[in-house]
Amino acid sequence: MITLLTVLSSLLWWVLYSSIFALLFALIAWAVLRWAERDNVVFNRVYLACLIWNLIGLLLIVGVAAYEGRLQPPYAPLLNSGLLRLTLVLDMLIGSALLWRLIPRADARRIRPASACMAVAAIMAIMFGIATSLA
Repeated sequence: MITLLTVLSSLLWWVLYSSIFALLFALIAWAVLRWAERDNVVFNRVYLACLIWNLIGLLLIVGVAAYEGRLQPPYAPLLNSGLLRLTLVLDMLIGSALLWRLIPRADARRIRPASACMAVAAIMAIMFGIATSLA
């Protein structure tokens, strides 16, 4: 019973943290995509793409941290890990693909792949700057 409650609690925290970060990512991506596309983009689809991206990305990053045995602070050695850097590149590719496939503009056409890559790059630059300043 304790194992079941632990797994359930972990799943709830995973969804909660993913949705919090997805809102932050969506606000950044929405601003970048409005600027890059020079057209309005649908915010709820930006949030959906960012939520799915965060759910996948959090699993990838926690998986790498667990594999390297860095689940407890300090996280600075984890940020220097080559495997984490490879995982972040994979995460950025997944994010770009999700944003490109799921986000329409106001005229119901898809955003350009370059705009999706720019939005992901802006998000990752801001978040990596925050992560390195906290570590």
